[in-house]
Amino acid sequence: MTESVIYARDYRHLKPVKVVLEEGVIQSINLCDETDASLPIIAPGFVDLQINGFQGIDFNHYPFSEEQVEHAVRQLWQHGVTSWLPTVITAVPDTIGKSMAVLARACERSQWVGEAIPGFHLEGPFLSPQDGPRGAHPQSEIRPPDTGLFDEWQQLAKGRIRILTLSAEWPETAEFIRRYKNDDVLFSIGHTAATPAQIDEAVEAGASMSTHLGNGAHLQLPRHPNYIWQQLADDRLACTMIADGEHLPISVLKVFIRAKGEQAILVSDVTSFAGLAPGYYHSHIGGEVMLSENGRLSLRDNPQLLAGSARSLLEGVNYLLRSSLVDLRTAIDMASVRPARQLSLPQQGGLTAGAPADFILFQYDPSQGIRLSSCWKKAQKVWGDETQDADRLTELRQPVEFSHERNREGASNPPYQ
Repeated sequence: MTESVIYARDYRHLKPVKVVLEEGVIQSINLCDETDASLPIIAPGFVDLQINGFQGIDFNHYPFSEEQVEHAVRQLWQHGVTSWLPTVITAVPDTIGKSMAVLARACERSQWVGEAIPGFHLEGPFLSPQDGPRGAHPQSEIRPPDTGLFDEWQQLAKGRIRILTLSAEWPETAEFIRRYKNDDVLFSIGHTAATPAQIDEAVEAGASMSTHLGNGAHLQLPRHPNYIWQQLADDRLACTMIADGEHLPISVLKVFIRAKGEQAILVSDVTSFAGLAPGYYHSHIGGEVMLSENGRLSLRDNPQLLAGSARSLLEGVNYLLRSSLVDLRTAIDMASVRPARQLSLPQQGGLTAGAPADFILFQYDPSQGIRLSSCWKKAQKVWGDETQDADRLTELRQPVEFSHERNREGASNPPYQ
């Protein structure tokens, strides 16, 4: 049994705490007498419910490999993401099935991938066929909810499809939700042109979330009623939103956050272009795209039109902080404990005794946001800047020691940082 101690400042109140880690979980966290103001801040690791790809790896363009999934896990640690859901969008049914099978094998092949990926997000193909709400999803593959197809995909995924984004406008939607609502699947309304009555029917059946509300919509809507107001007003629906400074203006983010309160959640919805160098790229969905120096992804021939998201969840948190929309604790919670709560993950405990020791250490400047120094998964440092880490260990007054023995299941500690 290996026990380690970390001294840091708790993100919730910035007071020094002593965090005791044991067997991959937080054994205790208590205030301490440490007076060093330069101690790093500790917070729960980020939980991203919607990642389409990262650093050239695209879960929406088959084939991709199990090794590429593992590479994405490692790269996302550098952005503080300790748990996330690979997202597969509308495609030919056979392609969706093959993608799910690769993701499932990747989770079984590596303990660290399985720990980082608690499930998959299927966004489509049961979406609105209308231009606007459909977004970039291929119209030829849009279809009403189909239990036979979903059963096939869930079998190939080894039961790991945890979120299904679908439109409430199909006559079959409510019955479809009722059939699977007890199967550990979260139903999220998105890419929809549904009426308020249809949305209410889907929520009554068991839908409990809205996918990137405010995006995947018509350019113009009736003042009221409309499907955005209806979802925003329904307290039974949590709301995910993309806070990359491009998909939603500050005024909309402010209204969504105020309306949803504790149910306001951040997602990145990043594409495979996130983490790549600025330049011109080819997208199998949007054609030629341009990734700017500041991380904006747009169509090459029409820079006014977005071609997806390329900014990580960390950048979404920092956007909220730099815009003074929320305080540090709220921004962190929107990207960690709140999304974990939607899936009833143990990470929803955050920094509490008994919760997984998935956390980040960072410095914070209100004008700049968060600057990560290290990322930890199950009490193991899986990423950290060596220079910053050396400073951190000095600040901690006590080195953190870990055993490199194999655990009971025979899986070794991560061979990379």
